[in-house]
Amino acid sequence: MNEHDFPFAKPSDALAQDKAAPHSTQRRQLLGATGALLAGGLFTGLLPEASALTKPLPNTEDGAQRGGALDAVVHPEPPTLAFFINTSTPGRTVVSKIFDGLLDYGPDLKPRPQLAQSVDVSPDGLTVRIKLRKNVLWHDGKPFTAADVKFSAEEIWRKHAPTARRVFQHLAKVDTPDSHTVVLTLGKPTPVILNALDVVAAPILPKHLYEGTDIPNNPYNNKPIGTGPFVFKEWVRGQHIALERFDKYWAPGLPYLDKLTFKIIPDVAGRATALETGAVQYGERNPVTFADADRLAKSPNLVVSTEGYNGFAGWLWLIPNLRDPVIGNLKVREAILYAINRDALVKTVWGGYAVPATGPVSSLLKTFYTKDTQQYPFDRKKAEALLDEAGFPRKADGFRFKLNHDFIPFGDDYRRTGEFVRQSLRAVGIDVNLRGQDLPTWTKNVFTDYNYQLVSSWGINWQDPQIGVEQHYWSKAESKGTPWQNASGYASPEADKLIEAAQVERDPAKRVQLYQDFQKLAQKDLALLNLFEFRWFGVWDKRLRNVTDTFDHSQNNFARVWLSAK
Repeated sequence: MNEHDFPFAKPSDALAQDKAAPHSTQRRQLLGATGALLAGGLFTGLLPEASALTKPLPNTEDGAQRGGALDAVVHPEPPTLAFFINTSTPGRTVVSKIFDGLLDYGPDLKPRPQLAQSVDVSPDGLTVRIKLRKNVLWHDGKPFTAADVKFSAEEIWRKHAPTARRVFQHLAKVDTPDSHTVVLTLGKPTPVILNALDVVAAPILPKHLYEGTDIPNNPYNNKPIGTGPFVFKEWVRGQHIALERFDKYWAPGLPYLDKLTFKIIPDVAGRATALETGAVQYGERNPVTFADADRLAKSPNLVVSTEGYNGFAGWLWLIPNLRDPVIGNLKVREAILYAINRDALVKTVWGGYAVPATGPVSSLLKTFYTKDTQQYPFDRKKAEALLDEAGFPRKADGFRFKLNHDFIPFGDDYRRTGEFVRQSLRAVGIDVNLRGQDLPTWTKNVFTDYNYQLVSSWGINWQDPQIGVEQHYWSKAESKGTPWQNASGYASPEADKLIEAAQVERDPAKRVQLYQDFQKLAQKDLALLNLFEFRWFGVWDKRLRNVTDTFDHSQNNFARVWLSAK
């Protein structure tokens, strides 16, 4: 199946996807007084017509209906709302409605203002001046000021937030010349910085509630106080997370909705029923099975669409524990990839809503992507030969060794992927013990205790490999207890050299080449076994408006989302 030949609604912004290959230069970047950002230098992979000034989104919309309650489904239940530590998608889906970032990004991946009114990067790339919006309030009524950004940069970004810790590793100093101006001084250029000022990559927390506290255990982590359009009301574990309209939101007239409730429905059939009956009106990131999606797409009341995931660029991989003597053997990892028929996996398990991956960088990131990498086409004979060479011949029972495989507990599709992998590996003599766990247990075993051999998981490229890819391969990203930070234990001086050079390279062409060289190395070393790229779909009520006006469904703050009467 061609990546655009999907059975449901074809993305209307496919052209934007083709254009969206962002990386930064160090030309002067400005958010103007009207809140528009000159994105031509920031996203040099864009075609000329996409390089115009970003227009500020209006606070009002002709015909928009105010009020009403929206019930959405989030799956699985977030392990925490401490999004600045654990960036899992379920938590981000909720918290992005409670907090705003300095910048947001549109469907075309171009930056848009949120808490920042202007951003100015100096020609040498070493100074970033941020002018903040005035009259912004935290949900407890305290004013949002430059002091909150300074505190977050110094105490959250550099110590707790996994993406910001990498992006802002060269942050030397934070100054606040006045209450609504922040000046970041960098020790080295950081070309990616304007791609990484959103609510998750660079989270802003209230200084008055976090300063001087045990930040990872602060009680406000799970009853958050933000600056976003919705106020946290309650979290009833196993049932729902309830939010309500913030009447003093900085954008006059927004949000449109009065209430937003995320319902926790673990059963995939139950989610399909809830969407079909109208018990919930929104579900993102494959909320139902592909068979149900095909059926729901025929409903006169629902939309089933792949729109709204331009910046996600997600992909699924197997994480090998390189500390383990069996899976740490490169020939074993090569054999595993040769043993898996990824075309069949995509078709039978994922309904064609995926394409086989050629490496760690998604083909949606056109500027950075290269397909000139080592490939492992389905070949059982090759897999068997490699396992023999690795010193693992078949024994009397027909198996070579036993391997524990823990699938990510994000739903039935991931369990069935684990079963597919199990069957594939058993065919070449690997006896796989498939283990299912709840999300907190799985997260602790994989990212804190490293108590695993092989796990299936997934990640997001985001707008730039430095944001979403490098943490899985850079030795310095490994952080025991922090999810999705080089859990495999990969440590390659050659990979580190390429990654660190790309982090500071100001020449766009040279930076692209560094990342393409990195992709080639990654596919040889197999610190991750890249299986396929997602092409996710969402399901929502046809009355719902403005769902896809951002680069990622899960990070839409829903300020402009509204429900029509019919």
